[in-house]
Amino acid sequence: MSTKRYLFYIAHNYCFEILRPLQQVILAQGNDVKWLAIGKEVTTAYFDKNEQVLGSIDEARAYAPDATFAPGNEIPNFIPGLKIQVFHGLEWKKKGHFVIRDFFDLYCTHGPATTTRFNQLAQKHGYFDVVETGWPKLDQLFTTTALNIATDKPIILYAPTFSPALTSAPELFEQIKKLAKSKKHHWLIKFHPKMAQEWLDKYQSLVSDNVEIIESSSIAQLLQTADIMVSDTSSVIGEFALLNKPIVSLNNKAPGDYLIDIENGQQLEGAIAQALSASEQLKSAIKSYADDLHPYNDGQAAQRILTAVENILANGKQAQKSKPLNLFRNFKQRKKLKFWRFI
Repeated sequence: MSTKRYLFYIAHNYCFEILRPLQQVILAQGNDVKWLAIGKEVTTAYFDKNEQVLGSIDEARAYAPDATFAPGNEIPNFIPGLKIQVFHGLEWKKKGHFVIRDFFDLYCTHGPATTTRFNQLAQKHGYFDVVETGWPKLDQLFTTTALNIATDKPIILYAPTFSPALTSAPELFEQIKKLAKSKKHHWLIKFHPKMAQEWLDKYQSLVSDNVEIIESSSIAQLLQTADIMVSDTSSVIGEFALLNKPIVSLNNKAPGDYLIDIENGQQLEGAIAQALSASEQLKSAIKSYADDLHPYNDGQAAQRILTAVENILANGKQAQKSKPLNLFRNFKQRKKLKFWRFI
């Protein structure tokens, strides 16, 4: 059996966590994978020394991958191979999630919440396949172990988003400060890399024997460790819910019955107490949400993706129509990437 060649087409740092579980599976099967980073948003220092990184589009074309994977919305047609969409997050309610841009041959969906809609779109457009696989980033979530924290107190993970319009950091600071002083809980605080320095400094002042600011641990370990989460509209809420644990959110943009959503900091203490003694109704709502969003907890999403791709490479797509030429979007890609070679 000949070695298959796979390409990871990335434009943002979040792609590393999404694609590395897939890389592990590819290499374990004796196949080859290379990375192509485009644009200025990728920190090349994040590549591991054993990862193969291509330096240009010409090198990617010469590599001639059998399939190319992207967590983003675009792969230009001058990149060879089957085009695979693995998505950059679980949040399907955001604008544009179901926009079909005529780039992809296969959509690897996460659960019924997205699979149903993409199957409808596949029937409408007729040129791409849809396979429900789960999300590879979450393979680590379900296989990693919790941090070893020496405490008998309930562990609360505070993980706010960074957006000034959405972050709970200013509203909840005084209440978290008050609750931390009570020493009823052990707090783990994990900030987004783009959080404003003002709030990093303020929360740093809370560090004590029962308040930690975590900078180095993976988010998967923190999610496994915490008993409950406090957040706002952070995308990590969906990941925590998959562990069937309660979440307190402040002014979530799309609150559901799986969240304990509060309107101001004064409600935080009561909401935490409610979360720590979750009702059967709340537990049921969390499970229903998780089953719809991402029903897989076996850590095998990357393997399912690779199996789906290998099936198409061996047997062809189920979709009967040819992919559209997509001239306008591909011209925009050429202009964006300054690539005008046509042979």
